[in-house]
Amino acid sequence: MAMAALRREGRRLATVISPQPITALRSSLVYEEQAPLGVRSISTQVVRNRMKSVKNIQKITKAMKMVAASKLRAIQVRAENSRGLWQPFTALLRDTPSVDVKKNVIVTISSDKGLCGGINSTSVKISKALHKINSGPEKETKYVVLGEKAKAQLIRDSKKDIEIIFTELQKNPLNYTQVSVLADDILKNVEYDALRIVFNKFHSVVSFLPTTSTVLSPEIVEREAESGGRLGDLDAYEIEGGETKAEILQNLAEFQFSCVLFNAVLENACSEQGARMSAMDSSSRNAGEMLDRLTLTYNRTRQASITTELIEIISGASALEG
Repeated sequence: MAMAALRREGRRLATVISPQPITALRSSLVYEEQAPLGVRSISTQVVRNRMKSVKNIQKITKAMKMVAASKLRAIQVRAENSRGLWQPFTALLRDTPSVDVKKNVIVTISSDKGLCGGINSTSVKISKALHKINSGPEKETKYVVLGEKAKAQLIRDSKKDIEIIFTELQKNPLNYTQVSVLADDILKNVEYDALRIVFNKFHSVVSFLPTTSTVLSPEIVEREAESGGRLGDLDAYEIEGGETKAEILQNLAEFQFSCVLFNAVLENACSEQGARMSAMDSSSRNAGEMLDRLTLTYNRTRQASITTELIEIISGASALEG
């Protein structure tokens, strides 16, 4: 009875598909002869391979998220502690981004690796905007680049304005001694009236704030103090010892730059790891959604392949009987 019902169903499907089942069977056989071996399962095989690739990518993104979270916890504590270094200088020497000087040096801090969202593009955009604002016929604006990603973007259209490039800063855990040596190299090799440090300040895993800190040269600090501006209250402090006011300002400017640079590098590293965590989390979710769609496609393709085989078998049996 089951075979009879199957034959009746086969006759009905054969009538719907083609009025000439023998022709359909012959064309199917010709197709099998022309096609390579395993052509009926090639679509499911492709989907299966794609599913395997997506699963592997999902494993990688999840692992990268865990690594970024581990690094973030280690750097975040150091970044929060480093904020106490530059805050006294901000209270004493102020942060005056609107000061008008002739020689500007823009210190752009970025990461050496990608897959961390748009933090590097943001730093580069702000650096280019500062370069445009502080450019003029009697002004000189140069770049000091920290990080491979900012280097790759700035070197395309601003190569002649780049003075120094530093890369692989985070290859080893950073400490103040390393950054102070780096700051000393910058101060020895560039002439400046104002150093404008561009970095991403860490707020949370999903939030960072593009920030610019300004460090003035001792001459500009003294000029601003004498003009009675925001730095005019420096004269209220007494100088002890044999050092002159110019020497003290020189030491303060150098120490301020090293402290601000140390905090900026750590803040940017925190922002990088937080952005990488968010990016890898989004990638893992997208991979999961893609895997669900591929699984549905695979099941539908497999079911369609089985149905096609059954139809051809029934059609062939019906044609032979008829």
